[in-house]
Amino acid sequence: MAGRQRLTAKFVATVTEPGTYGDGGRGSHGLILRVRKAKGGGVTKSWVQRLIINGKPTHLGLGPTWLVSSAEARELALDNHRMVRKGGDPRRGAGIPTFAEAVEQVIAMHSAGWKEGGRTAEAWRTQLATHAASLADKKVDRITPGDVLGVLEPIWLTLPEIARKQRRRISSVMKWAVAQGYRIDNPAGDALAAALPRQQSATHHLAVPAEKVANVIAAVHASGAWQGTKLAFEFLALTACRSGEVRFATWTEINREARVWTIPASRTKTSTEHRVPLSDAALRVLEEAEQIVDGSGLIFPSLTGRPQNDSTLSKLLREMGAGMVPHGLRSSFRSWAAEATDYPWEIAEMALGHTVGTKVERAYLRTDLFDKRVQLMQDWADFLTRSPKSSQRT
Repeated sequence: MAGRQRLTAKFVATVTEPGTYGDGGRGSHGLILRVRKAKGGGVTKSWVQRLIINGKPTHLGLGPTWLVSSAEARELALDNHRMVRKGGDPRRGAGIPTFAEAVEQVIAMHSAGWKEGGRTAEAWRTQLATHAASLADKKVDRITPGDVLGVLEPIWLTLPEIARKQRRRISSVMKWAVAQGYRIDNPAGDALAAALPRQQSATHHLAVPAEKVANVIAAVHASGAWQGTKLAFEFLALTACRSGEVRFATWTEINREARVWTIPASRTKTSTEHRVPLSDAALRVLEEAEQIVDGSGLIFPSLTGRPQNDSTLSKLLREMGAGMVPHGLRSSFRSWAAEATDYPWEIAEMALGHTVGTKVERAYLRTDLFDKRVQLMQDWADFLTRSPKSSQRT
């Protein structure tokens, strides 16, 4: 522990070197300034008090420095010291938030980075209230791995996806509590995994081998489906985009001269703009789509002029016995790119609109590698259209 001098307000405000700094001098009562590296860069600073409670060394979180001043921390440390001398346990006192209060703190901290107008915060509150109600009124420093296990075990096998989300959310709240100095461990961390039963492997989207995609396109065109549905499916296959991105695509997003479709951030899963290179075949689909322009601005409108329902393509493929779902086209494309081409991993991932690299790597990779993706998407289109069946129209 560094230093024996009393910590000054200036030092607390300016120190950036991770470590523990004792509030030296008489009357410190075990008060410590803890400085830790933050995941997003910079550091977090919190007050911690070392006490002997019931004969055991204990580190008690007193709160972050942005919330608790040095003077307040010293007052808290003195009060806790007095309580311990009288046989009490300050961990049972006020000042430490409940789980429900901590959830609101975490939501407030992360909400700025969540998609505007989204329902992430609502989902946090609703699902935690439904499946983790037993934690709501517990102080964050009193929650044990057993408490978390009690929340997760009843839904771990019956609602696996929700259970995994709950564990991640609880873990985020507990990590926040650790960072703020309210506790020193994460009861929803890796150690909990050993106590949970093994879940079945996640179900993957039903897909067909890349070699069969052209046949499915031809079968769709030979069906009695609405022309807008047929063209939407082919465009979906050629661009390897998500179904919703195609169904809601508008003509204003297309630049045929530059051969690019720009999907705005508001319509992508990653909330970042995604530029899609348009191959010769994709441009041909757009030419055919001009025959069904209805004034709605949509490239592939439904018969009513509204965006196509998200189940329309799925139902068509199911009735055809195609053995796949629309999202499976992305899997077919990804398998083809990995097995039949020499394109680097990150090129194929960016073509799918995936986020590539760590946060630090993305800070330096300030390009979407568009020029390199142009040839990839043309090669994919050539692969799909080389079969005579894929060019059939009805």
